[in-house]
Amino acid sequence: MITIVIGMEDAGSVFEDSEKTFIELSNSQRLQIINALRTSSMNLTLIAKHLDITMQEAHRNFNRLVEAGIVSKDSSGSYSLTTFGNTIMTQIPSINFLSKNKNYFSDHYFGDLPMKFVQRIGSLDNSQYIQGLVAVMEEIKEMYRHSEEYIYGMIPQVPLDLMEVAAKTVKGRKIKFNYILPKNATVPKKGKDFLNEINFPELLKNGLVERKMIEDVKVSVVLNEKKALVMFPNIKGESDMNGAFSNSLLKENNELFHEWCLDFFRYNWLNSRPFDNTKLREV
Repeated sequence: MITIVIGMEDAGSVFEDSEKTFIELSNSQRLQIINALRTSSMNLTLIAKHLDITMQEAHRNFNRLVEAGIVSKDSSGSYSLTTFGNTIMTQIPSINFLSKNKNYFSDHYFGDLPMKFVQRIGSLDNSQYIQGLVAVMEEIKEMYRHSEEYIYGMIPQVPLDLMEVAAKTVKGRKIKFNYILPKNATVPKKGKDFLNEINFPELLKNGLVERKMIEDVKVSVVLNEKKALVMFPNIKGESDMNGAFSNSLLKENNELFHEWCLDFFRYNWLNSRPFDNTKLREV
């Protein structure tokens, strides 16, 4: 019993410094100041004008940030982020992404996502959410149609319309198509006839198409050389293609988002096993 009490006291002390940091970050003006200092140093006058706040507000918030070790002031009166402050800023996108999408994650979760990808979840912060199965399917088709170098995909099933668009793009443009399916993935019966029509075995033989199999697909990802989208499973652990996070709707391509999806696909590709047609289920 005594051991448990000591353990609880120790746990409280572990988070004492973190608590102080979170207190300083729990203010929109201070967050805006930190964000503004990411690109360049600023003095009080410039930051007050930049954020449209009074000099008194800027001074008060700067004093708190300096005391917290997040910001430092040089001899000329300019403020800049410390190493601690810069590193803290790299963690904020993760909190921001989860905060913006807390309703979504009330009935979705990260499934079997490796911790190294959970720790980088802030890379998805600037994504757009696509809602509805039809909208998601159309977005994937558009991605296929505009691919110029490759198409990578890991999804729980293979709808015939997706299969047709992907195959026509690969065959017509001679681009690389790598995909991962779970064992017992459902495939349309008509799909076999279509694959014969386009001479799919030849695409496999010449290396344009490569495929692998994995035990299960919970987190799905589809991408080409520029755009990507990711779908998380519902709270029951079922794959969910009724909504997706994507960088394809953004005016400027989100490189961090794309890099996250590409790394996740490659991770699964390396950990997948050879493809086995006998494991598929025709419907």
